[in-house]
Amino acid sequence: MKRINLGVFGFGCVGTGLWYVLQETNNEYTNIKKICIKNANKKRNIDQSYFTTDKHELLDDSDIDVIVELIDDAEAAFDIVKEAMEKGKAVISANKKMISENLQTLVDLQKKYNVPFLYEGSSCASIPIIRNLEEYYDNDMLTSVSGIFNGSTNYILSKMIDEGLDYDVVLKEAQDIGFAETDPSLDVEGIDAKHKLVIIIFHAFGLISKPEDVFSYGITKINPFDIKFAKNHGLNIKLIAKCKKIEDHIEAYVIPSFVDDNSTLSFTKNEYNAVILESAFSENQLLYGKGAGDKPTGSAVLSDISALNYSYKYEYKKYERFHKKLKLTRDSELKVYVRYSNGTSPDFNDFEHIAEKYYSENDNYITGTIKLSKLENANWKNEQDISVIAYN
Repeated sequence: MKRINLGVFGFGCVGTGLWYVLQETNNEYTNIKKICIKNANKKRNIDQSYFTTDKHELLDDSDIDVIVELIDDAEAAFDIVKEAMEKGKAVISANKKMISENLQTLVDLQKKYNVPFLYEGSSCASIPIIRNLEEYYDNDMLTSVSGIFNGSTNYILSKMIDEGLDYDVVLKEAQDIGFAETDPSLDVEGIDAKHKLVIIIFHAFGLISKPEDVFSYGITKINPFDIKFAKNHGLNIKLIAKCKKIEDHIEAYVIPSFVDDNSTLSFTKNEYNAVILESAFSENQLLYGKGAGDKPTGSAVLSDISALNYSYKYEYKKYERFHKKLKLTRDSELKVYVRYSNGTSPDFNDFEHIAEKYYSENDNYITGTIKLSKLENANWKNEQDISVIAYN
């Protein structure tokens, strides 16, 4: 097994996680040669000789075999990855936004330059979902992939529901311990989970889609009334990402959802993620693990580094077989609960069927079915006093 020299871009949460994982595993076949960072004046806990602000010290170094891209700027990340592949270097990334927005180009670059591009750390941190979809489920007839893809929102919802804490209090706590960013909108609005879902759709079914083509709805409007409703009905609330194959169409969305209080998803607490795979042959299977934090994601990056020792790369077999046959659909129907105040209201005409209506002095709700296309285009869903929760 040959020794691999790494050039790492970024030394934030995931970069430091990778560093500590490498130290703790005493991996003699992997060496970080150089780390490119943005702020040279920031104090760090390792030898300063590792750091540079010049990207070409990594990209132009013939001794560096692998570029590991771990920065939070999607546009700059794409430029780094593209140049690295053009120079014949293997690339590892954990940047789900960059990958989901540039999937077609990245697949084409890997084919053109015949270099591995791996990104297990981009989706669900420590859970090896991409490798499983690529290898174990290569010939199995997957019908759906769904679950909790974002550890930050799951942490927030767990604290709100189990401990009765307010959203703002829990969000601050999540930020303080590193589970949520200073600007948490990517997490709490469901955008982070949507980027991961786009990647998972690709590896599950072979369809390349765009993040803007997938519906997402966040958790920021969930309030104590919604939580009480869930508890009274033996339910819990989770931010669920789902893709499902229906003949030659894929339905896909991210939305807060009621799950049975005795289900596996309900027992998935705090920063943990859970992915449920449904298949014609193997039926239901569960992958479970930490979905946030430096070391869980660092361990996923390390698994990609280890795979390079065996010349591993994604073969994209499903893409070659199915991408021209499949497309996203918004014609599917969702069963939903919509809570609204007396000053606002959803448009009842948007619903295919309304099963229940409830009115009170402060909060009202309806339950019913609505087409995904109608929900996506409904302006009322954006009102501050309206929350939408699907039934999983």
